[in-house]
Amino acid sequence: MSDDHKHVMLKLSGEMLGGNGAGSGIDGDALSQIANEISEVHKTGRKVSVVIGGGNIFRGAEATKWGMERASADYMGMLATIINGLALQAVLENKFKIDTRVMTAISMPELAEPYIRRKAIKHLDLGRVVIFAGGTGNPLFTTDTAASLRAREVGAELIVKATKVDGIYDKDPNLYDDAKKFVTLSYLDVISQKLDVMDATAITMCMEADLEILVCKLDKPGSVLRAIEDKTIGTTVK
Repeated sequence: MSDDHKHVMLKLSGEMLGGNGAGSGIDGDALSQIANEISEVHKTGRKVSVVIGGGNIFRGAEATKWGMERASADYMGMLATIINGLALQAVLENKFKIDTRVMTAISMPELAEPYIRRKAIKHLDLGRVVIFAGGTGNPLFTTDTAASLRAREVGAELIVKATKVDGIYDKDPNLYDDAKKFVTLSYLDVISQKLDVMDATAITMCMEADLEILVCKLDKPGSVLRAIEDKTIGTTVK
């Protein structure tokens, strides 16, 4: 392992757990693949923390279209992220034998530990994978913002956003053959060009701390580790 990025924060959308279908529910193969990617990074001796979304189960932002009040919808979305976190923990521990802790921003001590910054750092120092669930614990904030916040709090050096696309493009590569892929971008480029990477709040938090973001594709086994070690595979925002 190089000296760069000894602590990696992996940001996953909930849809990644839904597999190649509609992206809803939890697909066992997708869950196992994600756990394997975490295991490969963990084997290098890096500290690994994870923030996961809940869009495969419930999307708070969309529920407002049904007439639901936004705060209530967002809290339901936070609960969805905790379900995903518990599922990921179970596979990491049972299949890959990696000691894992789920820490939630919403207290539910029967299921997971409450988020306490110093305790999270201790877990990471002991070589445990820490899954941060429940978002920030507040409505109106995305899990992208939660990833930026937790990464800064626990001292992560790189946020890896694993997606179904191999980087950031100027337009949707699935719709346009002439879409241009970026190898590197500045934080201000992302904000000014309104590129669909993370929301502006998350990008700003990373910019303030000079915290790099790597966007890569999670497809073949070991793809996340390869992108970390060769950033030209994906797109780096710095």
